[in-house]
Amino acid sequence: MKILIVEDEQALYESIFAYFTDEGNVCEHAADFDTAIKKIELYSYDCILLDLGLPGGEGLEILSRVKKLNKKDGVLIISARHSLDDRLSGLDLGADDYLVKPFHLSELKARVSAIIRRKNFDGNNIIKFNEITVDVSAMMISINSNPVILTKKEFDLLVYLLSNKNKVVTKNAMAEHLWGDEMDLSDDFDFIYTHVKNLKKKLGEAGGKDYLKSVYGIGYKFSEA
Repeated sequence: MKILIVEDEQALYESIFAYFTDEGNVCEHAADFDTAIKKIELYSYDCILLDLGLPGGEGLEILSRVKKLNKKDGVLIISARHSLDDRLSGLDLGADDYLVKPFHLSELKARVSAIIRRKNFDGNNIIKFNEITVDVSAMMISINSNPVILTKKEFDLLVYLLSNKNKVVTKNAMAEHLWGDEMDLSDDFDFIYTHVKNLKKKLGEAGGKDYLKSVYGIGYKFSEA
């Protein structure tokens, strides 16, 4: 998962960052309103963790900007504001969920995972694509019921491609999703080729068909056609 943490409370940000990155997720951080606006305009995230009271502006304005841009990023408000009006305001503006501080990190993770499942996989933990089955929560892959061993990056790459199946995804988008926003400054994507090559090899050796096609000069497309 690629997550943007919009939070100005340093200790809380560090706890969330460490918790999610330790589990192999890619996390970015914005500690103020202007940085958050810049990031949501430039990049895409699986989920944005959005505090409401920020230096320089109001978190609900960031949420409004996400919606005006027609972005599909999930938005989970994390706030100490606990009144019913506060929660309704956030949800009415289009937030996917609202979690009142303080909270357990395990609950935060469960809610983030639920948002991503709803947005990308109709709420399911199990993704099926012909002979390929992916258990997202258990991080397990099988082809015709035979397990396939992938690295964490290969697993994330396959899930990303499945969530964008039948679409052409650029190498830049793949790099940003798997390694973070700093990768947009890179013009060398040989490492993407290596991961794609390894993923194709492992799926093929397990009996999977070759669904991952190179689109010359752009990136890759995962589809039957």
